[in-house]
Amino acid sequence: MNPAELNQYQPVATFEKPDSPQIYRMEKGTPLRQFMAGVIVNLASIMVGTSLGWTSPSGPKLASLDTSPLDAIPTTAESSWIGSLVAMGALIAPFIAAPLAEKIGRKWTLLGSSALFIVSWILLLTAGTVVQVLVARFIQGLGVGFVMTVQTMYIGEIASNQYRGALGSLMQLCIVTGILYVYCVGPYVSYHALQWACLAIPIVFDATFFFMPETPAFYIAKGDKGKAAESLSFLRGMTVEGIQEELQEITTTVEDSLKNRGTLVDLLRNKGNVKALIICCGLISFQQLSGINVILFYSQNIFASTGTSMEPAISTILVGVVQVLASGATPLIVDRLGRKPILLASAGGMCVSLAAMGTYFYLKYTNAPTLGSLGWLPILSLILFVTLYCVGFGPLPWAVLGELFPANVKSIASSIVASTCWILGFIILQFFADMDAALGSHWSFWIFGILCAVAFAFTFTMVMETKGLSLQEIQDRLNGKS
Repeated sequence: MNPAELNQYQPVATFEKPDSPQIYRMEKGTPLRQFMAGVIVNLASIMVGTSLGWTSPSGPKLASLDTSPLDAIPTTAESSWIGSLVAMGALIAPFIAAPLAEKIGRKWTLLGSSALFIVSWILLLTAGTVVQVLVARFIQGLGVGFVMTVQTMYIGEIASNQYRGALGSLMQLCIVTGILYVYCVGPYVSYHALQWACLAIPIVFDATFFFMPETPAFYIAKGDKGKAAESLSFLRGMTVEGIQEELQEITTTVEDSLKNRGTLVDLLRNKGNVKALIICCGLISFQQLSGINVILFYSQNIFASTGTSMEPAISTILVGVVQVLASGATPLIVDRLGRKPILLASAGGMCVSLAAMGTYFYLKYTNAPTLGSLGWLPILSLILFVTLYCVGFGPLPWAVLGELFPANVKSIASSIVASTCWILGFIILQFFADMDAALGSHWSFWIFGILCAVAFAFTFTMVMETKGLSLQEIQDRLNGKS
């Protein structure tokens, strides 16, 4: 190779600092710090999980005169509100959290969410009336909505392209870890001890996340490229000179998104966006209509009502363990098998398991003589249901949401889909007890099973496979281009 050809390749291996003639070699860096930030910020997801799973061990305690701290036992209607107010708070929160994250930053908004959880656990710790419990649960819902709105922004903006998928998948895993935490602790401690155990998590989150950096993208949006460089340098384990190329890419992306922010009209006037909205709202609707929140919120009561020999608390813990294991499996298989096949298997399997659960309750309702030999069916059915949900319809509707919309309308579309999620979540939790009392548990599970069958048909006919496609190829297919 002659000197001219050799010189042609030198810029690939070196970096020239703009204000200095000195030549720097490209730095390798380390992913350790971004993984540290990603793990610590997901303590907030564990806070979410404790709130979602709290009613399962706490419901029986509040319903018993021996263990309840309240001056009166909650009525059926009050118990429904205790369960559903989290969904109402989570529905309202994004409309506060998203503008706040743009104004004061992702980091401080997330730290503010922990304050909501701390206040709610203190209210539950000192509760003497049902009203105080209801207020606490609504505040918890606000915290849930804050975390689920802002944490995804934080992860997306601190992670490098190479590790974004791995860090993004931690959210679902940590949520079910929080659920398992209250499932394991709640049945074996007093009501007040459970509140202390839950209160410890946001305190630990504050004490650790306080030292994590704000995202580089937020600093760039605010015009502070110096702090953006410091943040990115810390996250990549590199010098400021070594991150200049990535910093420039982030700067270009942020500035383009600020210039091309879309509106609701932009979302609805494009047929590809409308098709994407139908797919995402449909998937998230069937996620809620599967009855997952009913099972998570009331699993201990459900197992107690089956009359099986296994202790309800143990059955509930088994379900929690399965959630964690299944959620950990999704990142390993989703890019190999594809989104659509996993969603189809998830919907079909959930339909079968819910039908089996409904059949068990029907045999119990009719005092069938064969019931005694089927004591294993409820736990097996719910373990199958939770496994298939956590692999498919739990995480994948959110993953598809992140792929189907162009950047300029993604935030608007995400708000619509999230609102759909929490509206349906609130309605189902609010009216499940009335439906169960009016129709019987067998019909409740059969109805959820029928809706899962409809989810299978919807996925088969409407959902497109995005495996291996670039974001531009996805847009081309949504708009009917070859």
